[in-house]
Amino acid sequence: MNPPIRPGEAWLEAVVAPLRTGVFFSIWVASLASNIGTLIQTVAAAWLMTSLAHSSDMVALVQGASALPIMLLSIPAGAIADIWDRRALMLLAQTILAVTATALTWLAFRGDIGPWSLLAFTFLLGAGSALYGPAWQSSVGEQVSGVELPAAVSLNAINFNIARTVGPALGGLIVASAGAPVAFLVNALSYVGLIVVLIRWRRPHVPRTLPPESMGAALAAGLRYARLSPAIRIVLLRSFVFGLLASALWATVPLVARDLLHGGPLTFGFLLGAFGVGAVASALGSAWLRRRYSSDAIVTVAAVAYGVATVIIGQSPWVALTALAFLVAGAAWVLSFSTFNISTQTSAPRWVVGRVLALYQTAAFGGIALGSWLFGEYAELGGLVVSLTTAGLLQAGSFLLARRWPLHATDSTDLGPLRAALDDHAGGNVHPEAGPIVISIEYRIASADSALFVRAAHELGRIRRRDGARRWILLQDLDDRERWLERFETVTWLDHLRQWQRATVADQSVRDRVAAMHRGGGPPPVRHLLARAPDDAHGGAEGPSLARPGPTDP
Repeated sequence: MNPPIRPGEAWLEAVVAPLRTGVFFSIWVASLASNIGTLIQTVAAAWLMTSLAHSSDMVALVQGASALPIMLLSIPAGAIADIWDRRALMLLAQTILAVTATALTWLAFRGDIGPWSLLAFTFLLGAGSALYGPAWQSSVGEQVSGVELPAAVSLNAINFNIARTVGPALGGLIVASAGAPVAFLVNALSYVGLIVVLIRWRRPHVPRTLPPESMGAALAAGLRYARLSPAIRIVLLRSFVFGLLASALWATVPLVARDLLHGGPLTFGFLLGAFGVGAVASALGSAWLRRRYSSDAIVTVAAVAYGVATVIIGQSPWVALTALAFLVAGAAWVLSFSTFNISTQTSAPRWVVGRVLALYQTAAFGGIALGSWLFGEYAELGGLVVSLTTAGLLQAGSFLLARRWPLHATDSTDLGPLRAALDDHAGGNVHPEAGPIVISIEYRIASADSALFVRAAHELGRIRRRDGARRWILLQDLDDRERWLERFETVTWLDHLRQWQRATVADQSVRDRVAAMHRGGGPPPVRHLLARAPDDAHGGAEGPSLARPGPTDP
């Protein structure tokens, strides 16, 4: 008889389970090396800027130059990740990063780096990360099972924060002993392992039943989905505010080490190492916390803790107390952003997850980029202590957002595709580009159910518009008050098929509530209508056909 599994063993088993998947383990290890190189480069760039330019705003702009391209480019990168091969995109991004890092290394050894060229290379490295991020994060669901996805996201957070613990210390040591150019060289070499792993990875082939969207259509679909998804809108708002206020500390760490603690690059690396230790500890404990507390409670407490730590750092003249506050800030940083990430991934189906993750990155890093500039300018005008204290108090007070916009609980939401039966009910061939297509659904609703029906139908309308429907409207027949019509349209027949294909299992409960109130005997009748122009003999209806939804389609 096997001995019973103790709670601690069960927790550890849940945390490390994704590492048993070969491809996830290989990418995880290669990413750890790459992340350590990135943190070494970050330390070297930030410290080099303190010698190239003595103003606080220029030092803070190093963090801003790294975050800005992620804000600007993540949404197009997310669309590309959803409609193209994610592995190929990840490989392209890593190649760009390696080439850019090599060029920076070469110029640094020649002594040709100035403050603005350093910012330019930092921006280019951020652009490569922006291209890589959505494809990498959305590919996690292709590397592990859905049950293991939260643990895999946490392991990736642990990965980065192990790097955050080791990288800054190594970066500070390398800069102090060998100089910034050597640190840049280490970063350039760190991309090699991940490039090799991606070349060897054979991504699972997912057959397409419909042709891919154009870039513009994919961008529009992602923005529409996020706009009409309350859970995602709240994640975007909360992550933007947290990043905006948290950036005051993260962007000015070199100044804390130099001006408040009167230290050098080793002190800088030590503080970032303390930040990383707290981050790793919180990432390891995040699974335990998520089982006991809601995502909203975790993020709210983390924001308050980060704010208090920022105030302490701004006021403390002692290295030990400042390092302890950095440890708390690191724990709060990872708890917040890993929870935002998991909430985003569990709030979006696979067809749009790359774009939604890109929007989340845009919100979070947009806040970081904007905050780095704002609080850098504030530190230049009012002093570093005032800047940190103000940001910390505002971050601690951001718990008020949770009362108005709490994070939605999405752990039990099934976002798998709704597998409805297909039926060739639409007579004749329908060309994919034929349109506009108008869908009309007729209901018989008892007068006593009309109020409930209107609320449920409008919720269903939100889902339809989120998935691609246009001009949705609910109509009541004035001559027969129990007769209702739901009407919406799509630009083409192909767009209608995409809208139908995007339906999820979680949406079925809303459809069931609406259908249950229909009193017509059988399912509500559905009609698909093709708009016809006066000079259009065929209306684009004839031509190569695609699969058609059945009579119970969305």
